[in-house]
Amino acid sequence: MEHGAARTAQPVIVAIDGPSGTGKSSTSKAVAAQLGLSYLDTGAQYRAITWWMVTNGIDIEDPTAIAAVAAKPEIVSGTDPAHPTITVDGTDVSGPIRTQEVTSQVSAVSAVPEVRTVITELQRSLAAAAATGIVVEGRDIGTTVLPDADLKIFLTASPEARAARRSGELKSADVHATRDALIKRDAADSSRKTSPLAKADDAVEVDTTDLTLAQVIECVVTLVEEKRAAK
Repeated sequence: MEHGAARTAQPVIVAIDGPSGTGKSSTSKAVAAQLGLSYLDTGAQYRAITWWMVTNGIDIEDPTAIAAVAAKPEIVSGTDPAHPTITVDGTDVSGPIRTQEVTSQVSAVSAVPEVRTVITELQRSLAAAAATGIVVEGRDIGTTVLPDADLKIFLTASPEARAARRSGELKSADVHATRDALIKRDAADSSRKTSPLAKADDAVEVDTTDLTLAQVIECVVTLVEEKRAAK
């Protein structure tokens, strides 16, 4: 009986924000898969538009040039947590958007208001179309993109823990350099005028520094299930 009730449960929209290296992507994907929800990596969308700008020779130092072409690329995000996809103008960019070249420029492109307007509209339409609900991860989801999300979670971790995780992902990258890059990017994203990286007032903060990924996932699944039961 309970299982049937879960099937017909109200769609639930979950916003998971936080800086990089806190386990956002791994947690969000696993929670979405476990609860039968769609999944959206909003960072990948900003990386995709950055990749398009770089590929098309747009001057990343010139916000006006970026703004002028912000609506040009067609970005399509697949929301299956088991196999999230992202294409730009029909090209699969899931690999190219993870390069250092894109990583180093994404904050500058993301700071341009016209870029955020385009991507935010895309994110809202994907969330609205998710029949069972969706887990949306990013940096301004609970504050700007989906301020009415059913549940908002803000993941944190010490810079050291985040750098260790991220350099593990980047295969033997220098932890100190990674830590410095993370702190620099957080500063850029937290201080930008349009939709800065920030914790929503009604978000639940989860410090992942001393937690395993399995523990973080379990914590978030519990929070979502409680929220869904209360709807």
